[in-house]
Amino acid sequence: MKIFIITTGIIIVLLLLFQVYTTLSINSTQTQPYKVIRVEKNFEIRFYPAATMATITSSAKSYKELGNSGFSKLAGYIFGGNSTQQKIAMTAPVYMDVNDTISSMSFVMPSEYNKDNLPKPNSSEVKIVTTADEYVAAITFGGFASTQDINENIEKLENALKANSISYYGHFRYLGYNPPYQLFGRKNEIIVSINKDFN
Repeated sequence: MKIFIITTGIIIVLLLLFQVYTTLSINSTQTQPYKVIRVEKNFEIRFYPAATMATITSSAKSYKELGNSGFSKLAGYIFGGNSTQQKIAMTAPVYMDVNDTISSMSFVMPSEYNKDNLPKPNSSEVKIVTTADEYVAAITFGGFASTQDINENIEKLENALKANSISYYGHFRYLGYNPPYQLFGRKNEIIVSINKDFN
């Protein structure tokens, strides 16, 4: 019994140390830059400059299905599955757009890269794209994001935009900031493009 208690205690301490290390590592991860334009009660308006992303498209109709199939393909690219076997740093967030037509998942490339200096993906399913400048509305929530959590926050953001007479277009997108093994301090967001004349 005493050995069991000691072993359990050691495991708990190691787990906590691993979580602290994970949190510190995530805090040092490069995140996509943006400028906060306005803060509202339940959401904020941001400006995102153009960014370079590695993207896959999919027929997936759920976040779980898209994540399971898409993450390994994109991770393969940045972990050396490219024309120069170059390793590219992971950034945050990971974009997921699930809809009834074509879903997509994207990794934001580090700021020092663009379409011209990134190596070519080995997989034809991975495309390098440059997004346009855009204004978005964003809502943030914590924890492990389930489909229900995502849909509830999409609805919350949509209602807030309607209440503030702010028009939006395109799909609501999910942004994930943490690896699946991070237990604490998790961050998730829903964003949607809004028209420039939102004032």
